[in-house]
Amino acid sequence: MAIKNNNQAKQVAHDTSRKHLIFSLGEEEFGIQVLNIKEIIQMQEITAVPKTAVYVKGVINLRGQVIPVLDLSVRFNIPQRQYTPHTCIVVVRLATSIGERLIGAVADGVSEVLSISEEDIEPSPDFGNGASVPFLLGMAKVRGKVKLLLDTDKVFYIEASQEIN
Repeated sequence: MAIKNNNQAKQVAHDTSRKHLIFSLGEEEFGIQVLNIKEIIQMQEITAVPKTAVYVKGVINLRGQVIPVLDLSVRFNIPQRQYTPHTCIVVVRLATSIGERLIGAVADGVSEVLSISEEDIEPSPDFGNGASVPFLLGMAKVRGKVKLLLDTDKVFYIEASQEIN
């Protein structure tokens, strides 16, 4: 009986790893593996932090824990939009050498959770210089559209802040 339960647990983990939260930035749709998502919260006041990377929007207080918030539109060079009632913060879990770390990302909206089969995921194409896009795990073909699947370890890496002059 334990073997069956262990196999069921492996199957559930495998099924969950293929689920992606789909969110939008401008006209583009991106996906992050559900296993890496802690929660989705409504937009709130973000406190700016001087001398951080241009795509670091600032920090928020999430139930007593201060977490950085990134503006992926700036990071990906996508024209920014005005915030709407659909604008939210996707809180992502990152595994680090010192334990789990939380980081937020502003999204124009969250649309769905999709199960994406491996057959529907292709590597990012060569854009002429022989290198793929480093922050993409792949590109998913879903219902005739392309969803860009993000590598959270690379997308949510924050460069060290600049020294104060």
